[in-house]
Amino acid sequence: MIVIYEWSILHTPPPFCVLGNTTSTAGITLNCAKVLSSPYSSAFGVSLEALAAVWFIINLILIILVVSARTSVARRSIDVLFAWRFLGLAIVPYLIYLELFVVRAICLYCTIMHGAIIIDFAIITYLVFSKRSSIRNKLG
Repeated sequence: MIVIYEWSILHTPPPFCVLGNTTSTAGITLNCAKVLSSPYSSAFGVSLEALAAVWFIINLILIILVVSARTSVARRSIDVLFAWRFLGLAIVPYLIYLELFVVRAICLYCTIMHGAIIIDFAIITYLVFSKRSSIRNKLG
């Protein structure tokens, strides 16, 4: 949300967005501004940071349904949550490819988001498939 507010509303880079002229031996910079202002920073006219915020909001709504809804709704919600997180996971490699090989810059906030999506998928995979998962056992 900080990134959306500062970049889209204030038109300033978020904190720690550009860390000097740090360039790796591969010629890749640590520069969120370069990533967020690239032609690849939107899909269908919508900024990727806005789409990411929507993804995480829907993710949160589904989590709330899983833990607080009736069993039948919770069971369906966990299936939808698994598919939703798989969709997020499927997009991450493409976004990393764009950062590293096309834009040649890494966005710290994007990298944190990618990590969160990967961790989210690992958690939902455990909850759905592990026999030791209390949520799986509760939902049957």
